[in-house]
Amino acid sequence: MRILVVEDNADVARQIKTALSREHYVVDIAADGEEGQFLGETEPYDAIVLDLGLPKKDGLSVLQHWRACGSEVPVLILTSRDTWREKVTGLRAGADDYLPKPFEFEELLARLEALIRRASGHATSILSCGKVRLDASGARVTVDGDLVDLTALEYRILQYLMQHQGKVVSKTELIEHIYDQSFDRDSNVIEVLINRLRGKLTPGLISTRRGLGYQLDKPGTDA
Repeated sequence: MRILVVEDNADVARQIKTALSREHYVVDIAADGEEGQFLGETEPYDAIVLDLGLPKKDGLSVLQHWRACGSEVPVLILTSRDTWREKVTGLRAGADDYLPKPFEFEELLARLEALIRRASGHATSILSCGKVRLDASGARVTVDGDLVDLTALEYRILQYLMQHQGKVVSKTELIEHIYDQSFDRDSNVIEVLINRLRGKLTPGLISTRRGLGYQLDKPGTDA
């Protein structure tokens, strides 16, 4: 999952990135409202953490711009402003949740997990497909009850495919959601990672749709 953090406090932004990266998220950081607005409307994120008190352009204006452009990406407002009026204003502008500073990183993680689950139509942190079970709250994957050892990148790909079961996901879409902006998009690393996953999971779980992408097949359906 790929997250945008729009935060002008470099220490806070770095701490958030460290905490999210530890949980297998890919994180991009914008230090002002203009940069954040541009990234939010040009890059595909699974969720955005947005401070309101930003230089160049305030967070509320950035959020209103995204929503006016039709963006439905989940947005968690993060700010030191802690009055009920600020909360109401942010939520009415299109925010999905609100977390005042100072905050606990565990709460930030839990709120982001909930936003991403709701956006993809899942009620819990546990995703299942046949004998494969992924628990996002602990970054654990099991096959028929046995723990599977996955690298961070293998986990990210599997999580994204499980969030979109039955959908054909292109190589480009996978790259956009599991790598940061510096990744070489002509690399064949996706094919390598998919092949590794096939060797560790249930045979036939991930199919290749030639010229289109990859599909995590739901049990009892034909690819």
